[in-house]
Amino acid sequence: MYSNLESVPKAYNEPILSYKPGSPERAEVKAMLSKMKSEEVEIFMTIGGKKITTGEKVAIHPPHELSHTLGYYHKGGEEHVNMAIDAALEARKTWHNMPWEERASIFLRAADLISGPYRAKINAATMLAQSKTIFQAEIDAACELADFFRFNVQYMTEIYSQQPSSAKGIWDRLEYRPLEGFVYALTPFNFTSIAGNLPGAPALMGNVVVWKCSNTQVYSANVIMEIFEKAGLPDGVINLVFVSGPVAGKTVMEHRDFAGFHFTGSTGVFQHIWRTIGSNISKYKTYPRIVGETGGKDFVMVHSSAEVNPVVTALVRGAYEFQGQKCSAASRAYIPRSMWKEVKEKLIAEIKTIKMGNPEDFTNFMTAVIDEASFDKLSLFIDNAKKDSDADVIVGGEYDKSEGYFIQPTVIVTSNPHYITMEEELFGPVLTIYVYDDDKYEETLEILDNTSPYALTGAVFARDRYAVNLATRKLVNAAGNFYINDKPTGAVVGQQPFGGSRASGTNDKAGSSLNLLRWVSPRTIKETFVPPVDYKYPFMEEE
Repeated sequence: MYSNLESVPKAYNEPILSYKPGSPERAEVKAMLSKMKSEEVEIFMTIGGKKITTGEKVAIHPPHELSHTLGYYHKGGEEHVNMAIDAALEARKTWHNMPWEERASIFLRAADLISGPYRAKINAATMLAQSKTIFQAEIDAACELADFFRFNVQYMTEIYSQQPSSAKGIWDRLEYRPLEGFVYALTPFNFTSIAGNLPGAPALMGNVVVWKCSNTQVYSANVIMEIFEKAGLPDGVINLVFVSGPVAGKTVMEHRDFAGFHFTGSTGVFQHIWRTIGSNISKYKTYPRIVGETGGKDFVMVHSSAEVNPVVTALVRGAYEFQGQKCSAASRAYIPRSMWKEVKEKLIAEIKTIKMGNPEDFTNFMTAVIDEASFDKLSLFIDNAKKDSDADVIVGGEYDKSEGYFIQPTVIVTSNPHYITMEEELFGPVLTIYVYDDDKYEETLEILDNTSPYALTGAVFARDRYAVNLATRKLVNAAGNFYINDKPTGAVVGQQPFGGSRASGTNDKAGSSLNLLRWVSPRTIKETFVPPVDYKYPFMEEE
């Protein structure tokens, strides 16, 4: 049933290119940026392999250059969600019986397309429409998405190879069936790799998918869809729709054949969808699988034995890469009072060197936040911090949306460990710091653990191994990805499977076999070679 499992090419992490001046990859992506900016594209929904128009076009503008138009996408409605469901269920008739080797081949080819001929295009699309620097685009769109596909194939073979033992005269085996119905993938704006993996992982395991991407990620989602098609994914296996979230959710979650939900996004949306699924549970053919990663309020805990320079570097990179728009971004830090003067001086000095602007200028470390709603939310929190008696903005704090949604890298220092920006996810370039007395390290660990409802990522910095061990034990439930002497961002597929619990999600660990197991429904098969012919057992014989 699952033959030649060992023949699959061994997965590897795609090497990150440098894009240094004079490199061929730098020249290639620069040329691609120029080409893509020179043309306005028309982006269609993909349903059953057909390109669907609606007449309702929505313009796409770079968040950092609002005056420029990259193109338009066709916005759909409820009827298009129903079309996508029908197309998926039609495709399921053949896809769920497709040999695993053929499915593996499609996704391995997609990985090579991403890291090869499509590398510049998928990176440029991510830079232009999601406002990522070339390095952030490279590690996300090119490398991580290729890693997801390659490692998922390897994990699939590992799952299939897990078979039960068989007694003499019997053959026991497990068949890992795809779910009975379709999977709904709802993907975020901030990671092109997540947008590809959320529909891709269930499809690899034999499922069919209705995929709704974020409206602010349509531009690169279109490139992913092009890659899927180029790799040979059959029509209807993954159907990409551009509709509002409430319309898609209502339509999908009232359908009898809804079998699974793969999500990355806000906690509020996830909780609403979970409630909706619960309310509709009697309508479904089967209990839907619910897999979600929903954000974080990620911490950096510093012990007095830590070195200052690594701490400052981790705070700058962890808090401000991609404008803090990562579920794993460092957004709260706890600094011992004995270190604070030096940390403060160096942190302010470093932040003041940060260049912010258009990602086409490779000397920029930061660019714009994704949209006006995000900009307005962040500027409000900054303004409130400037007025609050228990908070102080020590660097940054300015913002401007005249050309793009630019917010300076900002540090808030608070005397209240439960200040709102220590607890609430902001999803932007705002770091809040609480300074604690050195002799209250253990007490501060307990405060940290009980401050936020999230538990996604976190880091501890210390040379004292007892302090590291104490933090590791005390914060055992505070982060699904825990880092020692490193920033809390940058999880690598195959090395640090990603996900958290509490309000951060179901912790099904994207980038591991744990996630793929959620998209199969095992069937046990027992075959008896010589069946008994008499119902009587030996114990029934007379004395």
